[in-house]
Amino acid sequence: MQMVVGLGNPGPQYEATRHNAGFMAVDLLADELGIAFKTDKHRALVGGGNVAGREVLLVKPLTYMNNSGEAVAPLVRWYGIIPEELIVVHDDLDLSLGMMRIRAKGSSGGHRGLQSIIAALGTTAVPRLKIGIGRPPAGQDVVDYVLQPFSRDEWSLVAPALRRAAAALRFLLEGGTLEEGMNLFNRRL
Repeated sequence: MQMVVGLGNPGPQYEATRHNAGFMAVDLLADELGIAFKTDKHRALVGGGNVAGREVLLVKPLTYMNNSGEAVAPLVRWYGIIPEELIVVHDDLDLSLGMMRIRAKGSSGGHRGLQSIIAALGTTAVPRLKIGIGRPPAGQDVVDYVLQPFSRDEWSLVAPALRRAAAALRFLLEGGTLEEGMNLFNRRL
């Protein structure tokens, strides 16, 4: 079984915000795979399907970004997922807008949603796919920046990155290794 967790905040007011890039990528993947989400008892939206003979779960925590581990850890335990079978998809301030990067493990890099998951699982060995949202302009608060929607100009870079992220996730779900995925998708377009 493979579990893909997109990070974001629930509610229509957050749908198009930079912080919801993880939700957006997982929504694209769900559409491509024909997987529908349902509310789960673990405070998440969960959709299940089969990709290349493997059982797949797509997850969107409903706990708000900074508490994502409160939904993810119980789901990981419930389904018996090991860290190597988990992929967390999230926004990243340190990547330029429109970039994406797959990593096998590491620190949270200051991302509070990922930090919540790392703390709840007790390991930094959590594969992740990061979607670049860039840094805020000088003087703008980071929290305000990540909770703002992408501008029309930004969408011209973000939309291809989200499609590329969905393609990378599908590659991994179809049996591609993390190393193969990094070689194929971690390069500038």
